Amino acid sequence: MVAAVIDGGNLTDAFERLLASHPGWPDAVRGAVRDLAWTTLREYGRGDAVLAQLVHTPPPVEIRALLLVALQRLWQKPEQAHTVVDQAVEAAVASMPGLKGMVNGVLRNALRRQGQWQEWIEADPGARHACPPWWQARLRAAHPQDWQAVLEAGRQRPPMALRVNPRRSTVADALAELEAAGASARVLENGALLLAQPRAVARLPGYAEGRLSVQDAGAQWAARLLQAEAGMRVLDACAAPGGKTAHVLEGADVDLLALELDPLRAGRIERNLARLGLAATVRVADCRRLESWWDGRPFERILADVPCSASGVVRRHPDIKWLRRDTDIARFAAQQAEILDALWRVLAPGGTMLYVTCSVFDQENAGQIARFCARHADAERLPIDGRTELQLLPNAEHDGFYFARLRKAP
Repeated sequence: MVAAVIDGGNLTDAFERLLASHPGWPDAVRGAVRDLAWTTLREYGRGDAVLAQLVHTPPPVEIRALLLVALQRLWQKPEQAHTVVDQAVEAAVASMPGLKGMVNGVLRNALRRQGQWQEWIEADPGARHACPPWWQARLRAAHPQDWQAVLEAGRQRPPMALRVNPRRSTVADALAELEAAGASARVLENGALLLAQPRAVARLPGYAEGRLSVQDAGAQWAARLLQAEAGMRVLDACAAPGGKTAHVLEGADVDLLALELDPLRAGRIERNLARLGLAATVRVADCRRLESWWDGRPFERILADVPCSASGVVRRHPDIKWLRRDTDIARFAAQQAEILDALWRVLAPGGTMLYVTCSVFDQENAGQIARFCARHADAERLPIDGRTELQLLPNAEHDGFYFARLRKAP
């Protein structure tokens, strides 16, 4: 999986391919494999900073990935050094037997020089914060007081939060069920349930029956801020995988259209809604091409959860730090502007559009909304708890999200 990301691939896709090729793996093995890959990639750059001092001829991608995973394991479990080295050599024999001696030598040399690792890491700006320098510069500009905390949060395992389906359960009942199953949780300000310890979805009481969903606590602000009411016509313009779509439908009997560009991801929306006993019209369409999907009737509420850098969710998707480039942010911002301008045309006068990203970069967030309001004189910002916008930074309770509410003049 790490090799796939180094080659430019998507980590989640690589994981799903791996699981498909090993259908008999028990949950413990699946979890261990996932943890090795995700943790290695969360620590972006650290392993490379060490390898740069130990390997003078770049090895094949598979061997580089193997060494990165082994080094990460040595950081995590130094008491298992002998086992880690032996297993790494075994893995090399399985894939490239001619390089087993190189793997053995590099890792044993790394252990002998373990006292120098931190010095090597500190000398490399990308390794020091496990993040590319351009990413750090953007964070410092957008969040001068908090940028280091955001970087540190991106290196941690993410929290796990649940959303209760009020059509099938209550918060009190869900808490009691979880407690009975040995899963402690507490209720956050927006009604999300934060688990004390993550657990497999299959072990969540009520999940299969549609009483619970897994959704980050920060993402659960979206439906509350949209404030859709019974009878309204609602558009979820970039809807997959459908968590926010479902949350809106759980809270009000609305006429909801969910759009998604990718047919496979659109299928996930329908499956999520079916599990929860909810109904919406799901269409495969580009929300910017109105002629391909709009029937001419305006929407009173629009949820614009737009494609973005995903810089607020890197601990869940650590491959992003490997794969993104500084120039990508301008590309995302341009796409977001196109989406906003198109959706504004289908919003009813007096209606509200909620703009959402899972980014912490200003160009996609506050800067984007400022530019939009400058283009549209009929756009009015609606306050969020007395502020013009809501920027959530990743912490122990939630991921990073940005929200802005825009009302169209009557």
